[in-house]
Amino acid sequence: MKTLNEIPCGKTVTVKKLTGEGPVKRRIMDMGITKGIDIFVRKIAPLGDPIELTVRGYELSLRKADAQMIEVEE
Repeated sequence: MKTLNEIPCGKTVTVKKLTGEGPVKRRIMDMGITKGIDIFVRKIAPLGDPIELTVRGYELSLRKADAQMIEVEE
């Protein structure tokens, strides 16, 4: 299974699983990233950190370390 940080620009993916623990997982879920949600990868910074996403109709920047905790399916 791929993680969100492996997805190229311009792709839409569906969240399958969050692998973070405790407060980190809770913070990701509070941002609207939950199982079954579609995420569009808008931009990736030149060094790969952060990643700009469109989630539930709003724009979100996510650190690469946090994106590694989100398993997705294309």
